[in-house]
Amino acid sequence: MKVHDQVDIPTLDMEIATPSLASDLSECAILLDIDGTILDIAPAPQDVRVPPTLRHTLSRLQELTGGALALVSGRSLNDIDSMFAPLQFAAIGGHGAEFRPVAGGKPQVRVGSLNSALKRKLATLTELAPGILVEDKGYSIALHYRLAPGQGAKLHAAAAAICAQMAPGSVAILPGKLVVEIKPLGISKALAVRQLMNYPPFAERHPIFIGDDTTDEAVFGVIPDFGGHGFSVGRVVPGVNGHFATPGDVRSWLARIAAGRGDAAG
Repeated sequence: MKVHDQVDIPTLDMEIATPSLASDLSECAILLDIDGTILDIAPAPQDVRVPPTLRHTLSRLQELTGGALALVSGRSLNDIDSMFAPLQFAAIGGHGAEFRPVAGGKPQVRVGSLNSALKRKLATLTELAPGILVEDKGYSIALHYRLAPGQGAKLHAAAAAICAQMAPGSVAILPGKLVVEIKPLGISKALAVRQLMNYPPFAERHPIFIGDDTTDEAVFGVIPDFGGHGFSVGRVVPGVNGHFATPGDVRSWLARIAAGRGDAAG
């Protein structure tokens, strides 16, 4: 697969859409973050919508890769499955807390839910300012301040103060795009992706990973170990092979791959 370092997105679009590259999908695995990568960010997590054409594209890519397509997200697997219903893909959920290496298979659970008392304390931080939203993901809790962008520093400090009351080494704080997320220590997307690449049909393949947030940066560091390529969305991340401006560009890029075998992806 020929991919240029830090190419601009039009060049990347044209190159990856060629039939010769699409024919290499039998040697590739496609790993996709969800929010901010293949789906547009919404003011609240529950407002995010999956375009019908994307379902078609992902279903086609799952077929072309022999099942080596996985969604890699901080969302729970139940949430992921609800969003993309009736489709069900191989997936990593909860930043690695949940792991499903085969589409439709039984998930493996790596950790228990986040401490309920901690969740309750963190949920009170919505009182810091109007517009701060809490999202309970089961294995983690996310505090969104997209509607209160000026409250980031205060929210980070308050979350850190609450987490400092927990046993050392029990939880980790993940900064993201206008969000603070608290999860159990010892799980991550990067660790889960490394494990996923040992399972068929992902084993022996070269992963293509696309992500947008700081939680995806560790995955970019893993991908070269498998001879793969990483692409960021919305910003250039050091070490990636290219970048996209928007999730819409990612969807178009994926649709071109899916159409490379003569199936128009819409």
